[in-house]
Amino acid sequence: MEISASLVKELREKSGAGMLDCKKALVENKGDMDAAMDSLRKKGLASAAKKSGRAAADGLVGVAAQGNAAVVIELNAETDFVARNEHFQKFLLQATDLALKSKIDTIEKLKAASLNGKTVEATLTGLIATIGENMSLRRIQRLTVNQGVVATYVHNTMIPGCGKIGVLVGIESSGNAEKLSALGRQLAMHIAATRPESLDVASLSKDTIARERAIYADKAKQSGKPAEIVEKMVEGSLRKFYEQAVLLEQTFVIDGESKISAVLEKASKELGAPVKLTGFIRFELGEGVEKKGDDFASEVAKMAAG
Repeated sequence: MEISASLVKELREKSGAGMLDCKKALVENKGDMDAAMDSLRKKGLASAAKKSGRAAADGLVGVAAQGNAAVVIELNAETDFVARNEHFQKFLLQATDLALKSKIDTIEKLKAASLNGKTVEATLTGLIATIGENMSLRRIQRLTVNQGVVATYVHNTMIPGCGKIGVLVGIESSGNAEKLSALGRQLAMHIAATRPESLDVASLSKDTIARERAIYADKAKQSGKPAEIVEKMVEGSLRKFYEQAVLLEQTFVIDGESKISAVLEKASKELGAPVKLTGFIRFELGEGVEKKGDDFASEVAKMAAG
């Protein structure tokens, strides 16, 4: 099978493995990117976390919050130049505010909603005609809690409420709202930096866990050690995976030592009421922009400390 240079390049960017290893993996797996990635990981040639290049979409992520509810929207444009246009930014702020107040949670409902006497879709069409560049409302999500707060954080802020990454964090508690909001913002900053896949282990898909287990088992068997040792090695690798992928198992970037679950336990004692993390939403513009995780985490920690 003929493997294109662009496919090899894409796998190399995702895996960090060498060009020849990437081409061999693609040939062996008949061009299947996921299977080739798994093959490289089994051989210890790729990291667990997939990486990808910058997505074509530009634009901004907008966030709006009030009390126990918040909404995040991604509005795409063709260039960063348009994302810096005040009319583009004003439209996104108006859309997020409308979605929050009208309890809108789908793009279809948002497009049909009324904004300044016209539908949001018609308003956007007019903006496209004025600016001369295509734009699209890509996605929206809403997060609420019964009692407590939904905290927010915007990273790479262009104007208040708009930036390149938007995070919502739901915290259920009867504790002091101001202190909950401060904790929630720190947790949102943490999520912006660490990109967790799920809130807890139970929320991870069974397919994801099975896939990781299979990869770790294959690698462990190559050690030639007894089956019982291999199983312990697999379980140890899974625990490390959870520490990377699961929010409650991650180490808090703000202090660099506490697990998120421990941070919540401490907050519960300090506030005199249970503090429960009920969910989170993380929107990154283009979703898949490659950043150096450690540098980003350090940046967030410094901002929190400052």
